[in-house]
Amino acid sequence: MLRYLPFLLVLALWIYAFIDCLNTPEDEVRGLPKIAWVFVILLFGEVLVGPVAWLVAGRPKRPAPAAGQQRWVAPDDNPEFLRSLKPDTDNGPEGRA
Repeated sequence: MLRYLPFLLVLALWIYAFIDCLNTPEDEVRGLPKIAWVFVILLFGEVLVGPVAWLVAGRPKRPAPAAGQQRWVAPDDNPEFLRSLKPDTDNGPEGRA
């Protein structure tokens, strides 16, 4: 089973890069047109050149959040969300007479 691991890792990277390229909007692709990146990934996928090239040179850069920009906070860590909750008025099955 261990001898198949390198093949499976290459296949997983190949599939990830292909799907990521297809899901990326045309105007966000860097370097080459989107259709060219698809061909590069498919033709050079077995030797990892295509998927690695996509991840390094073609994939859009994700902007880092700005200093003043608010980032996502889990609901139980968000004071505004906790204040918005109504107090529980139902005492459950034991509280009913």
